[in-house]
Amino acid sequence: MRRRLRQLFVIGLALSLLGIGVPAWSEDDPRSCNDLLSADTPAYVMCRWLATPEEAADIARFWLENDGQHMQEAGPMNPITVDCTEEGNVCPTDSEGDGEMHDVDSPDVPGAEDGGTPECNNGNECGYVDPTGVTTAEKTSAQESPAGKAAQAVVQTKMRLWIETELADDYKAGKLAEAVKKVAALVAAQPGVVGVRFTSQLGFNQTFTTADELDKFVAETTAALRTAVPGKKLAAHTVVPVFGCGANDACKAEMTKKYPLLDPERIGAWLNKGLIDQLALDNGHLATEYATWKIDAAEAQRNQSIQVRARAWDAYAQIAVEDASFAASGSSQLNEEQATKAITERIASPLQEDAAETVTLWTRWQNNQGQVNRVYGEKWAANTTWEQLKKLDSVRARLATIYDPANPEVDVATDLKNLSEVFGQVYLHAA
Repeated sequence: MRRRLRQLFVIGLALSLLGIGVPAWSEDDPRSCNDLLSADTPAYVMCRWLATPEEAADIARFWLENDGQHMQEAGPMNPITVDCTEEGNVCPTDSEGDGEMHDVDSPDVPGAEDGGTPECNNGNECGYVDPTGVTTAEKTSAQESPAGKAAQAVVQTKMRLWIETELADDYKAGKLAEAVKKVAALVAAQPGVVGVRFTSQLGFNQTFTTADELDKFVAETTAALRTAVPGKKLAAHTVVPVFGCGANDACKAEMTKKYPLLDPERIGAWLNKGLIDQLALDNGHLATEYATWKIDAAEAQRNQSIQVRARAWDAYAQIAVEDASFAASGSSQLNEEQATKAITERIASPLQEDAAETVTLWTRWQNNQGQVNRVYGEKWAANTTWEQLKKLDSVRARLATIYDPANPEVDVATDLKNLSEVFGQVYLHAA
């Protein structure tokens, strides 16, 4: 019965996201303010008063009555001071300066620097040196590259921009510093870049063969990027197959044996140390990996969400779910009912379960045989799946996609304009 109720709730959530007239759920709670939310608010969004309007009025009256007497009585606490003359107190006497006030721009003490004028190595002119090491020529070159021009086009769409690249191969080849510098130039060339996704399928592909090698790559690469692109978020993509097993011990033993590098304790340590700001968990394996234990994709997704929350990964970093299943050879062939079901399972559920802040959809990709898979129609021809996705206005900021400017559907400007009708964020691939 509980399973059936949950299925109905999630289906209602998807229909609500699509604007198909299912009323938002509301608790019978005096602190609920769901009635103030708009009609198209997603069902998983809840409003709750920290202080009801009546309580807020009482709080205001308490502080304002009698001309604010209570507020005056609650003035700042007495500062902590040290009496240097009191026995037992020791105050330093070797501080810099002479203890006297001086005019603005004058030396603090005789013989000091003349107001802070810098000493330059190039005559009377001191040029600005970018602390990241990116030169003006490198920045200009990055702006003129395909990725640089595409980055400028992204800004026009209002989508949040991430730079997506793969640094694992460069690291293995001993060219990490060179690759990081190229990324830094591209970030410097386009103001507003949110962050850099520096690797995909981390620990799942065959790039690294030992746990120590994997840890070393993450530590050294993130350290290099923190210096090269200070203030930018760092993201990585991987998969944690053992999460889909839930409480099935036989499944967990098999997944641990099959994917020894994808140890959740190791991945959690990267997050705990602050090495990674965003972690994308791929769900492409959910539909097939657990058939032996009769765990379907929906249950595996739910198991993964529970594990993410239980380990508090979302407290250390932003968690994203990544999905390529909406795309099909040529274009998506889903009808309206199938598209709604896919949106329920692949988008609504992870968000509703509060285990993912964003969902990243692959909208166009090419397999090893050169076959192009799309969510939308060829040359942006309309199809049912894309039209259903365009209805998700209320969660657009939580939807992201990956775009390769070197392989456009039509041209960069057209492609990005169409993508912005569904997505609030884009990962721009930079070779």
